[in-house]
Amino acid sequence: MIELTREFVKSLPKAELHCHLDGSMRVETIVDIAKKENVKLPTDDIDELRKILEVGMECKSLEEYLRPFDITAAVLQSEESLRRATYELAEDAAEENVRYIEIRFAPLWHIRKGLKMTEIIDAVLKGAHEAERDFDIKIGIIICGIRHTSPEDTMKVAELAVAYKNKGVVGFDLAGAERDFPAKDHKEAFYLIINNNINTTAHAGEAYGPESIEQAIHFISANRIGHGTRLREDGDLLNYVNDHRIPLEMCITSNIQTKAAKHVEDHPIKFYFDLGLRVTLNTDNRLISKVNLTDEYMLAIEKLGFTADEIKYLILNGFKSAFLPLKEKVKLIKRINAEMEQKGLFIRKDYI
Repeated sequence: MIELTREFVKSLPKAELHCHLDGSMRVETIVDIAKKENVKLPTDDIDELRKILEVGMECKSLEEYLRPFDITAAVLQSEESLRRATYELAEDAAEENVRYIEIRFAPLWHIRKGLKMTEIIDAVLKGAHEAERDFDIKIGIIICGIRHTSPEDTMKVAELAVAYKNKGVVGFDLAGAERDFPAKDHKEAFYLIINNNINTTAHAGEAYGPESIEQAIHFISANRIGHGTRLREDGDLLNYVNDHRIPLEMCITSNIQTKAAKHVEDHPIKFYFDLGLRVTLNTDNRLISKVNLTDEYMLAIEKLGFTADEIKYLILNGFKSAFLPLKEKVKLIKRINAEMEQKGLFIRKDYI
């Protein structure tokens, strides 16, 4: 019988599909960039700043959870800071054997000091390419539109995603506050994305109910759902998501912090998994949530009862749901399966 120790879980190859660049920086890097670029922080003391940025499980709301992003965005206003943050995030992920990661960010958050959005994307892609060269990791970039900005702004970002298709950008996301900012308001931008055969995902069913998920699927044709925590409130929609194999990008820790779920044991990921939904496990924001991907898997094991037999399929779901061309995905999955078999985790060939 395989013992799921932290060391063993860390050693397993993993994929991460939902990880925000501005929420996953190193505190030391934030302080260093702030000094070099003359950015004022609440404090220059690394330990004190860490306390401000890491919201903890006592976080009371999504609004409270989002406050630290004002600080991280302030130091991500130059090409070098964006390159460095991307490279270091990939390095941190590779250190815990994340073999594939999709890093997402909103270009509109990084134009305060005059950067062009093309310069912003180029800087992120440069960091990603350097990390792929230096570490055993494959990186895809997801560009985010923001719900509470204008549809015209979302269209501008969508046009960028089209321009960078096949150049490192693998998908387009709709992020931000769900309540009062419906996905359908941005459907024109997503028509452009869909008509250019670009992968789509959308934050939905986190801070708002299943109707948010329904809009993400039927109005903007989301191929994956970011979070989807409240999907269980609509059994008919849940079955639709399951039947159509629409992956859920689930993030246990951040969902507790934003109060999308009351506590860890209340989180629906195991319920969805047992029903056969294609759920994936992710960090959301490594710094803000004070979590890495191994932490998330250990929560699933220790608090939600995932067994070794189940963990291997949870891991595989991440690779199966990647925004990769089929040939690349099949090659990667074959490698991952071989590595897991070496550790005593054997995958059924009929697993879908």
